[in-house]
This record gives sequence, structure tokens and C-alpha cells, in this order.
Amino acid sequence: MEQFLHDNSLFVVLGIALILWFGLGFYMFSLDKKVSKLEKQIATNKE
Repeated sequence: MEQFLHDNSLFVVLGIALILWFGLGFYMFSLDKKVSKLEKQIATNKE
């Protein structure tokens, strides 16, 4: 396993970066849905 990580360190780093970007994208998407829901709720309460 150590030899694999040493030989393919670039791919390991790229894989970790890809996982982080997907996680960040998922978090931002879910946060956007929550904010949109709150905006709708605030708009209906003002009426």
C-alpha cells in the first residue's frame, strides 16, 4: 500500500481534492436550498 501511494501520489492528491470539491459543492447546494426556503417563509409572513 505504501508503495502504491508513493508511486501514485499525484493521483492520490487529485482524488482528495476532488472529494473536497464535491463535498463543498454539495454543502453549498444544500445551503442554497435552506436559504431559499427561509426566504419564501419570510416573504409569506410579511404578506
